[in-house]
Amino acid sequence: MIKLIATDIDGTILIPEGQFTQEVKDCIKKLDYSGIKVVLVTGRMNAAAQLIAKELGLNSPVVSYQGGLIKENGKTLYERYLTENEAEEIIKWSKEENIHLNLYNDDILYSETDCTEIQRYCNNQHTNYVVKPFSEIKKDKVNKILAIDYNNPDRINLYEKELPKIFPNLYIVKSTPYFLEFSNPEGSKYCAVKFLQKYWNLKEEEILTIGDQNNDIALLQAGGVKIAMGNATDELKQIADWVTDSVQENGFIKAVKKYCNMQF
Repeated sequence: MIKLIATDIDGTILIPEGQFTQEVKDCIKKLDYSGIKVVLVTGRMNAAAQLIAKELGLNSPVVSYQGGLIKENGKTLYERYLTENEAEEIIKWSKEENIHLNLYNDDILYSETDCTEIQRYCNNQHTNYVVKPFSEIKKDKVNKILAIDYNNPDRINLYEKELPKIFPNLYIVKSTPYFLEFSNPEGSKYCAVKFLQKYWNLKEEEILTIGDQNNDIALLQAGGVKIAMGNATDELKQIADWVTDSVQENGFIKAVKKYCNMQF
C-alpha cells in the first residue's frame, strides 16, 4: 500500500504554461484527505516551492534545492550546503566558460548582473532576485548554484558529462535542457526521500516516486514504485517501473489510479 507520493513539480504536476489542471488539484486534495502523504520534491528554491504547496493545500514537508533543504511548517528538518570554497571554484569555472550563474544563499537568489538569463528565469518561476557581485556575498549557506544556457543546450549536455571529473565531490545534474545544477552530494532527491522514509518509518515499497527529467533519476531510485511521465527523458524512462501519460494528459492522476487504487 502506498503511503507516500514524492513528486517532482515542473513537467510532472505543473504543465509548461505554469498551471495546475483542476483535475490534478482535486487528485492531490483527495490523496491528502485519504491519508496518503504528498511531498513536493523540486529543484526550485524553498520560497517558491512553499508557494506551490500553499496553492495545492499541502501542509506536508517541502523538499527544495534538489534535496538540499527540507522544511515543514517553517521548521528545517534537513539541510545540506555547498562550502564557500566549492562555491568559489564553481564561480571561477563559470567566468572561464562565460556562462551565467544563479547563486542561492540562505534561500535568496543572487545574480551578478541584471541580464536576460536571470530575467527569463525569474519570470518563468515567479521568483524575486538580488543583483550583487558574488564577491560581496558571504556564501555561508549556499543552497545550490545553477548554470543557465538558453541558447546552447548542447553545452549543458557536455558539461553534465564532463564536470563530474572536474568537481568529483559535488552533485551535478541537468534539471532541464538549459539548466545544470551544482549541490552537496547529500543534497539529492534520493537523499531527501530516504530521510523522509526514516522520518515516517516507512518501507520502500510504500513510497511512489514520479518525475520527468534527469534530476528525477535520483528521485525515482528512492522509491519502491518508480513512475516516469510520458514527457520524461529517455534516461528516466529506462529506470521506471511504469511510464504514464504526459503532464498535459494528467499522467500523475493515471499513476495514482493505478498504484493507489483510487478513483476520480
